[in-house]
Amino acid sequence: MGVAYSVGEVDHLYTFFVQWSPDIYNRDSTEQSFLVVKDPGTGPRNWEILIKDEKRRQSICFSLEGEEPDDLLPVLRDPSLILGDHHLETLVKHLPARIQVYSWRLVYSTAEHGTSLKTLYRRMASIDSPVLLAIKDMDNQVFGAFSSHPFRVSECCYGTGETFLYSFSPNFNIFRWSGENYYFVKGFLDSLQMGAGGGRFGLWLDADLNRGSSYSCHTFHNQPLSPHHDFTVQELEAWTFE
Repeated sequence: MGVAYSVGEVDHLYTFFVQWSPDIYNRDSTEQSFLVVKDPGTGPRNWEILIKDEKRRQSICFSLEGEEPDDLLPVLRDPSLILGDHHLETLVKHLPARIQVYSWRLVYSTAEHGTSLKTLYRRMASIDSPVLLAIKDMDNQVFGAFSSHPFRVSECCYGTGETFLYSFSPNFNIFRWSGENYYFVKGFLDSLQMGAGGGRFGLWLDADLNRGSSYSCHTFHNQPLSPHHDFTVQELEAWTFE
């Protein structure tokens, strides 16, 4: 007789198996970085995964009752000038379940690589992974986007319904695909566009990654990400997952 699991329970089990057998479920992982402890109690069986990394020690309990992990922080391989722990804790919960267990690598930063969209494209040329874009404007507001595909120059729009916009200005809001159109991402040499419809872009950045704009669009039915429709970039980072 089979056993039926909810979607949330399947996500928890998948995350556990990725950590438990990285050689099977995650070929890029080479080191087991956790301990598994059985709950000796007589109630429903729980598994506790204790991450050994002191910088990002986590305690995640998986239960057939569908408990959600508390205070789950990703491991950043590089420091961020934009994202603090409260940003990371919020964002990771909204990423696709398959990449929530991966560490984050900084593939592009205006502070490190200069202000150039061409450089951003060039640094993503060999990447086959979703990308999280984080922006801080001159008003110190933080916002950005998650793209199901790395940014590149393209003749047409690309991406999937996993793509979303987000803003912490002033409180956290996430704007997922509305289903109205497929204008997720479009890359030009002189601009990067995310979301469209109604004559406006959900997020637009210029060739120098210095100026941008954000308006409500049909793709995400979003509110403007910045307090001002047109903004100046203070810092911009692009993160990939591996």
